[in-house]
Amino acid sequence: MKKQNKSMISMMHRLVKFCGKYKVPIRISYLPGFFKGLVMKSPLMASFFLACDFMAGRMTKKSCLIYGLIILSCVILQAVLQNITDRLQSATGFKVFADKRMEMGDHFRRLSMGYFTDGNIGKVSSVLATDMNFIEENCMMVLEELVGLMISQGLMVAFMFCLNWRLGLASLVSLLLVVLFGNITTRLSISHSMLKQKTSEKMTSAVLEFAEGIGIIKTFNLLGEKSKELNKSFEESCKNSIGFEMAYAPWWAFILIAYGIATAVTLFVSGLLSSKGMMTNEYFLGMVLFVFDLFAPIKAYYGNIARLTVTDACLDRIESVFDQAEIVNEGKESLMSAEDAARKGLPEISYQNVSFAYGDKEALHGINFDVQKGQMIALVGPSGGGKSTIANLLARFWDVKDGSIKIRGTDIRNVPVANLMDNLSMVFQRVYLFQDTIFNNIAMGKTNATREEVIEVAKKARCYDFIMQLPDGFDTVIGEGGASLSGGEQQRISIARCMLKDAPIVILDEATASVDADNEHYIQEAISELCRGKTLIVIAHRLNTIRNADMILVIENGSVVEQGRHEDLMKLNGLYAKFVERQN
Repeated sequence: MKKQNKSMISMMHRLVKFCGKYKVPIRISYLPGFFKGLVMKSPLMASFFLACDFMAGRMTKKSCLIYGLIILSCVILQAVLQNITDRLQSATGFKVFADKRMEMGDHFRRLSMGYFTDGNIGKVSSVLATDMNFIEENCMMVLEELVGLMISQGLMVAFMFCLNWRLGLASLVSLLLVVLFGNITTRLSISHSMLKQKTSEKMTSAVLEFAEGIGIIKTFNLLGEKSKELNKSFEESCKNSIGFEMAYAPWWAFILIAYGIATAVTLFVSGLLSSKGMMTNEYFLGMVLFVFDLFAPIKAYYGNIARLTVTDACLDRIESVFDQAEIVNEGKESLMSAEDAARKGLPEISYQNVSFAYGDKEALHGINFDVQKGQMIALVGPSGGGKSTIANLLARFWDVKDGSIKIRGTDIRNVPVANLMDNLSMVFQRVYLFQDTIFNNIAMGKTNATREEVIEVAKKARCYDFIMQLPDGFDTVIGEGGASLSGGEQQRISIARCMLKDAPIVILDEATASVDADNEHYIQEAISELCRGKTLIVIAHRLNTIRNADMILVIENGSVVEQGRHEDLMKLNGLYAKFVERQN
């Protein structure tokens, strides 16, 4: 069924289906919702019969008491039923989205890094902060309410047929008129709701980009220009929201007009039947009391259109994130020990004819090299040549297109990702620390680490002294991203984190590339401690730091163009020698 032709019922069914294991209590809530629909109009019907008794002279104290008790009971019962449906539906909705957020976080862990580098951060933020919140807070309670309204409207029309078949027919035709305009409004709301949510996503992306780049923006005096871009996204969001209201409002007005016409037609037919003696005065008086509430349920029903259609658009966006293909994690093999691999003559790491592409653009072509246990391999070359891609493939941030990467003879795709990551530590050039204590940021490397172990690696990573100068020492809470620390201090904490993990293979995106000379000295000492006895892959920016590497790979345009030790490559007088000469 095309999206524009979706009915309210199908959208309700979709939301229930999305709730997974929680759909049973939500569907159970329809039962108290059904009875609530019955009792919602019972006080009005009781008032009608009370008026009939009054007009016929049959009213007594006893009948007044009975009708009063009926009305009071209905009001109390409605409140009780509402409480039950809230517990079954609204409370369940919070559980649903608590689980969905955890499920999405688990899904993010299994996605390739490409998803996050392709400009999807705004979408992720919008889905988590806007779409899920909207459904959770606005729409879970709508399901039972809509069921109750449909039942109430059905009862009202059925009651009209009980009074007089002509009156019932008139109310049914009038109801169909309201439904006609209501369905047009539904289709219109659906067509605008996705645009509204996409605009929200763009605005979120613009805000994140502005906030993350505020330092650069200020440095280059681009506040005015970038503010214009941000304001443009705000204006676009405002324009689309107003456009939605402008398109929606006339049709909602038609619903209200149809509602008024339906009420007037029903009242006219009642008066006509009464004037011709086909309806008693008591029933006519009851109709005067009754008619203004006759089509109220269908009016309230379509009043929820906007919320439900926006919910439908939110579900589209949430499911589009869940539909992103995950890195296959079906490996069952375990990595053999380094000792067993050495006895069998297997290298610690082996790249065998590895090729990789970002979409349609091939980034690596036939990469081949072996790394023995305890060796240091350096990757050098022009920016954009493929150095980081080679290292990131080892951590399965992406999967190779062709060929294979093996650790101790086992293809890393055949190993559970958790087992693979236990054998790897990575020190990035751009460090990210979490808004938490320094202790917890270091202890991420080993979640059951003792305080003594954390202090010990902090000393080895040359960060103990500056940590102890902080107000609360290791219990100092640092800003998000490590904003309250210098770049060199952040780097040393990240090295301590990797040191605590004590993985046999270390990938190092040279950590000293963008720090001052004083910090570089400390970081080099920390790296020396980290890499002692480890197998090391270094993405080198400062060539003087990798002169003693066991093997240097010169990467250009996704291929290995030179390979060997420093002395051998200098004798070739090729690309590596030119790099060294330029840096000298």
